[in-house]
Amino acid sequence: MNGFFLVNKEKNYTSNDVVQKIKKKFSFKKVGHLGTLDPIAEGLIILAVNRATKFSNYFLESDKSYFVEIKLGISTDTHDLTGQIVAKAPVKVTEKALKNEINNFLGASFQKPPYFSALKHKGRPLYEYARKGEFIDKEPRRIEIKEIKNITYKNEICSFELTCSKGTYIRSIARDLGENLGCGANMISLKRLKQHNFDLKNARTLENIKKNEMIKIEEAFLYLEKILLNDRESNLFQNGQEIIAQKNLKGFYRIYKNVNEFMGLGFVEGEILKHKQLV
Repeated sequence: MNGFFLVNKEKNYTSNDVVQKIKKKFSFKKVGHLGTLDPIAEGLIILAVNRATKFSNYFLESDKSYFVEIKLGISTDTHDLTGQIVAKAPVKVTEKALKNEINNFLGASFQKPPYFSALKHKGRPLYEYARKGEFIDKEPRRIEIKEIKNITYKNEICSFELTCSKGTYIRSIARDLGENLGCGANMISLKRLKQHNFDLKNARTLENIKKNEMIKIEEAFLYLEKILLNDRESNLFQNGQEIIAQKNLKGFYRIYKNVNEFMGLGFVEGEILKHKQLV
């Protein structure tokens, strides 16, 4: 079996916990997750099974949507509620000013990664250094916040939904929001709502997920148009050779041998079809 599972991860599980539980539950040989969620976080996590792992990059590069809750007035070393409190400050902000500050995150910017993260320094994750009191500064990374909506504010807790590019740390947004407001802040909850073209609404918990709910590889890319190849063209495509494509085609496509044998993904440029990923 090859395909994808949509799992609704509960809090206190690591992403690897989810991988191992699915691997054991269904006796799969190869399983990988397509985007880490911290133990504090919940929501959508996509798992690739067997040959579907070849298509991981198409998910890792995709945008993600979250619902986040942030507590103002308290700063922690991890920028979330799991960390040690490092500062407290009175919160003197109006709802209007808060919303303006949150909306200022829209667009492209450079974000400083948190000290407690899985980013590597000399082959080791940053959190290993941070736990020993050694805080390594990494270069700010370009991110983009593409949408922010449904902002609420009550009892010094704000919440909102956002859609962001890969590599965005929501904890760092909480940190930066607190710094910009002058009172500090930390993330108290996080839920992933969407990734790629998949939605949390269609995910299942580890306990309830069934083997027959696996999504076929080709079904993950139904938003792409398809190209049908004959036997000769299919052999060329399978062997990595270029094929002359129809006119007016451009970009990514699902590639099929004859009518219904999915072969993988191809890319058309300059009327030439090249294979990008085979099943």
